[in-house]
Amino acid sequence: MNKGRIIFLNGVTSSGKTSIVDALQQQEDPFFYVVANDLFEQMVGDRFLQEDYWKYLSEVILMMYHTAKLYSDMEKNVLIDGILVEREQLKPHYQQLLEILKDHPLDVVEVFCPLEICRQRNLVRGDRYESQSEEQADLMAQNIRYSMRVDTSKYSPEECAQAIIQKLF
Repeated sequence: MNKGRIIFLNGVTSSGKTSIVDALQQQEDPFFYVVANDLFEQMVGDRFLQEDYWKYLSEVILMMYHTAKLYSDMEKNVLIDGILVEREQLKPHYQQLLEILKDHPLDVVEVFCPLEICRQRNLVRGDRYESQSEEQADLMAQNIRYSMRVDTSKYSPEECAQAIIQKLF
């Protein structure tokens, strides 16, 4: 049985991950299903997140990886819109991702954008706080083996999507 490809777009908030996801979904082929930190976080409920944010977020992130695995097992391509952070509740986060998705075609793409530009994007968005990207950068897992890197300060989401498709497909 063939497995669908899993593309993990890893980057801090406002780096451009979701814009790239949108551009990838506009492509004729390949079609991607999307699992995203933000979507899975909403499944928990505010009461629990307020009670112990990292405990419940950590649980739902691991469920998100299992969901991506299920789609891949059903021969569907999957995009993960997320960030690999190292918090006590998730350690070793990157290794857990690799373990859950072993034997599956996984590519981790670094979605890069200078933090100052992310800060400006956070302010424009209004649903993120100004220093959120910097705080996430400090929590980002180290020694990630990336398949490729895209820079959203230099290239549009459509150009990044094309680069991903050309390199990984």
